[in-house]
Amino acid sequence: MIEAIKRPDTEVLAFRMVGDITKADYEVLTPAVEKAVEEHGAVRLLLDMTEFKWERVEAWGSDLRFGRALHDKIERMALVGDQAWGKYLAKIAAPFYAHKIEWFHDADKAWTWVES
Repeated sequence: MIEAIKRPDTEVLAFRMVGDITKADYEVLTPAVEKAVEEHGAVRLLLDMTEFKWERVEAWGSDLRFGRALHDKIERMALVGDQAWGKYLAKIAAPFYAHKIEWFHDADKAWTWVES
């Protein structure tokens, strides 16, 4: 499941990724990011992956289309979680999803980075 995180006084889009991510979850994420890009020309994202488990195979196509369509419009993407593999995920994802991607174990540090 992907759910929006509301945080006042920021233009950063934030989402919580919980459990297994499905193709339907991209129907939440993609339109929200496209709308922000349409309004602002670019966007900054924070994805809280603390409760993320896996992305189902059915979602891979939507995931790749998301990255291909929006890569040039995502200025910064902060990934937050406590998984040991997170820093590798950020390195692998960087060329496909955003101009800059960083992995954080601390949500406050992630917010500070993505908003700067």
